[in-house]
Amino acid sequence: MRIAALFPGQGSHSVGMGVDIAAAFPPAQQVYAEADATLPGLRALIETGPPDDLTLTANQQPALVAASVAAYRAWAAQTGLSPAFAAGHSLGEYSALVASGALELADALRLTRQRGELMQAAVPVGVGAMSAVMGDPAAVLEVCAGLDGVQPANFNAPTQTVISGEKAAVEAAGAELKSRGLKAIPLKVSAPFHCALMQPAQDGLTPELQATTFQAPAFPVYANVTATANSDPAALPDLLARQITGAVRWVETIQALQAAGADVFIEFGPGTVLTGLVKRILPDARTINVGTAGQVRDFAL
Repeated sequence: MRIAALFPGQGSHSVGMGVDIAAAFPPAQQVYAEADATLPGLRALIETGPPDDLTLTANQQPALVAASVAAYRAWAAQTGLSPAFAAGHSLGEYSALVASGALELADALRLTRQRGELMQAAVPVGVGAMSAVMGDPAAVLEVCAGLDGVQPANFNAPTQTVISGEKAAVEAAGAELKSRGLKAIPLKVSAPFHCALMQPAQDGLTPELQATTFQAPAFPVYANVTATANSDPAALPDLLARQITGAVRWVETIQALQAAGADVFIEFGPGTVLTGLVKRILPDARTINVGTAGQVRDFAL
């Protein structure tokens, strides 16, 4: 049995996420204590909200890291198991790196707080947009290649690709894709993530990443921008910086994990977004969610 540990990105958050795990398992309690020591007030925001404040990008990112790492550490302590590989969707790559030992939790919390602030500030409200496109990704690539100001941001599933960029360009791409029989759904997002408009955020976070100490991971972590395994700590600042403007290659990542021998995919943290995507990429894959105290206690392979 070779486990691939998966860690969710933005949108999987909820008020109270992981609170029951922290109450039941000391390793998770320690994660929440460290989160609050690093970013005072974060634990209260996770536990009680308000939801609008938790949803703010600068809060949601470190909060999801804390909740995901808490679930992972509780599971690891309870089961004595360790994954063979890990991957995280966008922000989740930071959680995966913490789980692997490549990145200290406090550094991940600090970096994701800065990442969220920089990403939110990079583009004025109303300038950018994102849309989810249902249909052939080849058509999405073709349409985006023919338009300035829009690019694929997330290859989430074989027939779900998110596009991102300047509002007018995203709308034009959506109209062209609809004329070809695809479905384009505008997303309610605070900024156009994973596109060239995020370059100021990438430039701002790069020095912080370069100043951070990374260690060799205990198991390979698949990078969003390459969809390949990485065990070299020296490569991490560049991979994480490029992730801000580059596409999340999730379909290729899951396929690569399967090719490497992963036969169980476990999503750690709130929500079931990633296990749902895995099922769309690999319909016969075995998926498990570990996001509640009960799921930790009842875990079985």
